[in-house]
Amino acid sequence: MYAIVDIAGQQFKVEKDKKIYVHRLTGEEGDEISFDKVLLIDNDEKVLVGEPVLSGAMVHAKILGHLKGEKVLVFKKKRRKDFKKLKGHRQYFSQILIEEIVSEGGVLKTPAKKARVKAEDTEAVAEAKIVKKPAVKKAAEKKPAEKKTKAATGETKKAPAKKAAPAKAIKEKEAKPAKEGASKTKAKSTKK
Repeated sequence: MYAIVDIAGQQFKVEKDKKIYVHRLTGEEGDEISFDKVLLIDNDEKVLVGEPVLSGAMVHAKILGHLKGEKVLVFKKKRRKDFKKLKGHRQYFSQILIEEIVSEGGVLKTPAKKARVKAEDTEAVAEAKIVKKPAVKKAAEKKPAEKKTKAATGETKKAPAKKAAPAKAIKEKEAKPAKEGASKTKAKSTKK
């Protein structure tokens, strides 16, 4: 017989006389505690499932001791920035012993219901298979076209033709003779 219990926000599978570690619980060593958030109980062939918890079901346990877990190191680093941090952390735990699992109420889940549902599903699937689909025509096999190479066709790629300068710009250059030395500096300053 086992049960699935919500203890301090975590779900545990518990059995009678089993020791488990949970997050730190309020109470001293030797105190008896009980958990009422039982989600599922399996008693050999009977399975009680809660929606979301079983009403009246409880798990009784005894606190054996409080202790710390193993140290977890947290290392942070940012490359090329000379930044390194190392921190350690030890989680607090409580060790508990499961003494008793009490089951009262809940929804009974039987394998017979599953079998009936499966039989109905198989009938529906069989009916769906009977419906014929329209025949799909097969297309004639196509042969891949042969690739034509440039050498085979005799074509060569030609460079694009240069653009002609605008007629207006040509006339201005012919009309104004360039001054010696000054034209280079003016040309540079006007381009900025």
